[in-house]
Amino acid sequence: MARWNSIARGAAFAAVATLSLAACSSDSSDGGSSSDATDGGSAPSGEALKIGSFLPVTGSLAFLGPPEVAGVKVAVNEINEAGGLFEQDVELMETDSGDANNPTIGDQSISELINAGVSAIIGAASSASTLLVLDDVDAAGIVMVSPANTSTSLSGYSEYYFRTAPPDTAQGAAVADLMMGEGASNIAILVQGDDYGVSFRDVVQERVEGAGGTITYGTSGEEVDPAGGNFNANVEAALATNPDAILMIAFDVTSQIVPAIFDAGYDMSKVYMSDGNTSNWGETFAPGTLAGGKGTIPGSAPSDEFKALLDEANGSELEDVSYANESYDAVMLVALAALQGGASDPDTIQANMASVSGADGGTECSGWVECSELILAGETINYQALSLSGPFNEENDPTAAVIGVWEYDDENNISRVDEVEWSAGE
Repeated sequence: MARWNSIARGAAFAAVATLSLAACSSDSSDGGSSSDATDGGSAPSGEALKIGSFLPVTGSLAFLGPPEVAGVKVAVNEINEAGGLFEQDVELMETDSGDANNPTIGDQSISELINAGVSAIIGAASSASTLLVLDDVDAAGIVMVSPANTSTSLSGYSEYYFRTAPPDTAQGAAVADLMMGEGASNIAILVQGDDYGVSFRDVVQERVEGAGGTITYGTSGEEVDPAGGNFNANVEAALATNPDAILMIAFDVTSQIVPAIFDAGYDMSKVYMSDGNTSNWGETFAPGTLAGGKGTIPGSAPSDEFKALLDEANGSELEDVSYANESYDAVMLVALAALQGGASDPDTIQANMASVSGADGGTECSGWVECSELILAGETINYQALSLSGPFNEENDPTAAVIGVWEYDDENNISRVDEVEWSAGE
């Protein structure tokens, strides 16, 4: 069920303004041109900005939703606390993307958002969910910004589609290098057979084989069926190749795959995960099941101040904060693009997204207050993303990112132990 919220005003997010990162810049080539409506400090006037969220509330991906939903709310809270956009509160309409196994939920939500006249949609969480609806969103001429899509097939898909998470060329390279750096050369991959999994697998395979390694299981035709119900045959086939490491690229089916690997006596410190399943599994597995295993998640670690705001927006403490920063950034970029263009319609937002992200250079700024004041003063801005992602390129992908490395403790919970910086073209 969709619902409109005039987000209650909360504490201003002052901590964002203290963050800084010299993000990479590139020539603007988004196909549009930024508006001059904010010349010389004159405040533009426009209709209220209506944003829809399209994030998983139900279904197999529901565990991914809370931090992303909270990140969206924190950004909207911050803007409205500072007086809103065009002297009006940003309006948020929340919907459920569901998952690709039940596309009816996502279809209904997108229809509701289109009919409600939103200018921008934040979501989906999974690439497969986005691909099911993106043609409809594009046909309606609505901006869509995903905080978590990583499939390479989405690069340049539409001039209206952007993402604040890097494509799998970033994370795939990072996890491949992580495994090989820890001594693995023969690697088995348990990969779910959807666009997200296959795209990720292909990047890892190319990286490993390019370095002289071998993918012993999980190549084309050996994918895991997420709806299969029993994955013992896949696990047995992977283990039969005597791999140095096992990479799992999956979502909730991880809860069934991990016990099968553990029960077979495999060294769990040689198990690696992707962002789709690198999460706290303390309440799912017996203590010690995943001890020493590792996973990767794109994005920076939220500050303590931001984490507190996320918990407040969620209504309880979040155990997982994956893609919360990217969700916040998605809302900020949309609102700043509208402000720079002087209007809240989708075409104006689309034409200004690359520019406010820093593609035209400009003055570095963080958070709504600092960045909006610069825009109103007639300056070009270079928004410093909370996720540390770089400006959008010609395919509307970020040009830089940070990939966090996480390790499991004896209670099957993760902590961040390292991070890798990535730039497009590496």
